[in-house]
Amino acid sequence: MISSFLTIQTSPRRGRGIFATKKINKGTVIEVSPVIVLTEKERKTIEKTLLFHYVFEWGNDKKSAAMALGYISLYNHSYDANCEYEMEFGKKIMTIRTVKNIKKGEELFINYNATPNDKTEVWFDTK
Repeated sequence: MISSFLTIQTSPRRGRGIFATKKINKGTVIEVSPVIVLTEKERKTIEKTLLFHYVFEWGNDKKSAAMALGYISLYNHSYDANCEYEMEFGKKIMTIRTVKNIKKGEELFINYNATPNDKTEVWFDTK
């Protein structure tokens, strides 16, 4: 399920991103999408390709990876995210929910650390 009020647009300095075409209230589930789960061996292969930037660590041990379908792999990172994601390992799905009110035209962000305001440096943002 991808909400009809989401769209893919060009994001400044980030390539593509997900944007709201209308106001969205805090706490709204905006996407529920299946994932393709990759084994630890497959993950190591993917990490050598462009797809490395689009997969999520998967499983309690974080050794596997998942390629999210739908728009999920296109949400950009922010340390002050306006959305959060939830992984349901058994169902092999991910859910995106707003954690702030979203304005029409605003880009939707997730924190790649899995917590909306976690300031731990992510792999591509080392200083």
